[in-house]
Amino acid sequence: MPAIDVQGLTKTFRTYKKEPGLGGAFRGLFKRTYDSVNAVDNVSFRIEEGEFVGFLGPNGAGKTTTLKMLSGLLHPSGGQARVLGCIPWERKDEYRRQFALLLGQKNQLWWDLPARDSLELNARIYGLPQDQFRRTVDELSSMLSIGDKLSTAVRELSLGERMKCELIASLLHQPRVLFLDEPTIGLDVVSQRVVRDFLREHNQKRKTTIILTSHYMADIQELCERVIIIDHGKLFFDGRLNDILDRFADFKLVTVQFQPATGQPSIDPARYGEVVESTPGSLRLKVKRDRVISACKALLDELPILDIDIQEVPVEDIIRQLFQRS
Repeated sequence: MPAIDVQGLTKTFRTYKKEPGLGGAFRGLFKRTYDSVNAVDNVSFRIEEGEFVGFLGPNGAGKTTTLKMLSGLLHPSGGQARVLGCIPWERKDEYRRQFALLLGQKNQLWWDLPARDSLELNARIYGLPQDQFRRTVDELSSMLSIGDKLSTAVRELSLGERMKCELIASLLHQPRVLFLDEPTIGLDVVSQRVVRDFLREHNQKRKTTIILTSHYMADIQELCERVIIIDHGKLFFDGRLNDILDRFADFKLVTVQFQPATGQPSIDPARYGEVVESTPGSLRLKVKRDRVISACKALLDELPILDIDIQEVPVEDIIRQLFQRS
C-alpha cells in the first residue's frame, strides 16, 4: 500500500462577488452573487513510503489546498485520499500522530515564549516520554546547529533560526509523513543550505515520506527525484525531474570560446541554432538536441576553438516557461 494514495481529489470554493461602492454593499445584504472556483480539480497520484516528492505550481495552482486536504484541515468537494491507510479529514488520533504539516508562512511556536517551552508543550500533547523528548530535541538541534537558541524567545530569533525550530517542532513526534509548504521562503542562502542538508539526511535516515512545495528550484533539484506539477488545480506532470528536460526542453546551450584575435566569426552562427549571446571571443547558442553533435563538429572545423561547453537548460527556466505558457 502506498503511503499516500490520491484519487480524483477536488476542492471547490464558493466566493462572494461584491458589487463596488456603498450601494453594492447594501444590495449584497438582500441578494448575493457567488462564483465557484475549483482550487483542486480531479487530481490523482500515489506516493510510496520514503519518497521525497517536489510539488510544484504557480501561485494559486492549488498546492497548499491539496496539502491542507491531505492533512485533514480541509474537507474535499469530491474524490478520495488515503494517507498511511487513513482518510485525513476524519482526523482520527491514529492519523494525527503520524504526520506533520509545516507552513513556511505560519507560526506553530508561541511567539513570546522560548522555543524549548513550545517544544515541551508539543511533547505533552503527543504524550512523549521525557527521555525521548530530550533525546529527539538534542539530536535534531545538533543536526540544525540551533541548540544554543532554544532558550531564546521565538520573537527574538532570526527567520532562519525560527524555521529550524519550526522543523524540530514538526519532527518532534517522529512523523511518518511530512508536508512542507515553502519551508525555505525568505531564508538566506546559508540557511537554505542547512535546511536542505537536514531534510535530505532526515529522509535518508528515517525514511520519512515528504512532499515539498517550494518556489526555489534549488530545493527541488537537490532533494527531489520526482516532481508533481499542478496548474489551475489540474495535474500537469508527474514524473522524474530529469524527464522534464527531455519532454519540455528540446534544445541545449552550447558555449564556445575562440581566439579573440580572429574577431567575429566568419560563419553565420544562426545556421546551427538560436544566438543567445555573441562577443568578440565567445558565442552562446541554443541548439536542437538532435543537432548538437553536428553543430559542435562544424564549429570546431570552422573556428579556432579554445573551449566548448554543452549544458542542459536550467530546470528553473523550463518550469518558468511552462507556467507562463499555461
